[in-house]
Amino acid sequence: MRSMIKSFSASLAALALTAGGSPAPAATCAAPGGNPLSQAPTSPKGVTDTVLSSVALGPEIGVDGRQLRTRRLVVQPGGIVPLHSHKDRPALIYTMSGAITEYSSACGKPIEHRAGDISREAEGLSHYWVNHGKVAAVLLSSDVYHGN
Repeated sequence: MRSMIKSFSASLAALALTAGGSPAPAATCAAPGGNPLSQAPTSPKGVTDTVLSSVALGPEIGVDGRQLRTRRLVVQPGGIVPLHSHKDRPALIYTMSGAITEYSSACGKPIEHRAGDISREAEGLSHYWVNHGKVAAVLLSSDVYHGN
């Protein structure tokens, strides 16, 4: 599974390069530590989520019941990607354009993501995203999830 994730990371980085920018590491957390996310939104707002492609991992590498998928999310100004967990669902998010703010269970302060940033989402992370900007934020999300 680790080699699959490393290969997945390299593939997303290559995709980011072909999308017109150099991938940058995710913005850093200015205040590492717990964040209860007590006021976290639980419903999406102003988000279009489109699956671009997916592949069943059972026939490919013997990981039954899992898929590797890539989605495009367009988050309008004021839009919200609601609170969700990455327990057992690793992901990489590439910010293609615009900017978006992440509120993470692992960081006491909001994390700003700008065009060209890649965010790693893994076990134990819960978070939500809000577009506080004046233009849409376009994200490319690739994750390994339960599904056929």
